[in-house]
Amino acid sequence: MMQKEIDRKPLIKVSMDRRTVSSVDVRQITFEPGQETGKHTHPCPVMGYIAKGAVLFQIEGQPVQELPEGSAFYEPADTVILRFDNASDSELMTFIAYHLLDGQQDLIRML
Repeated sequence: MMQKEIDRKPLIKVSMDRRTVSSVDVRQITFEPGQETGKHTHPCPVMGYIAKGAVLFQIEGQPVQELPEGSAFYEPADTVILRFDNASDSELMTFIAYHLLDGQQDLIRML
């Protein structure tokens, strides 16, 4: 039997500028329909994957992006995130967040 080639679809590639990462905290987070995060920052870089639904994502100084299911995202450390909201008023949205920590750090700071 022929073995099928493994499909490796690139999602995102980010340079961390020699950042120290001592641990990774991975969370599955679900938003209710229309739920918004609010203006915030992270003390560490956050990478993630939209597992279900779509997100309205905006970093300060950049335009709003709609990230559909299957998209990857990156939130740089100490950068203001204006929006990370469920794009649907009727469906749940779920994402997986990878917090790249250096020692003990909070995961989010609301502004």
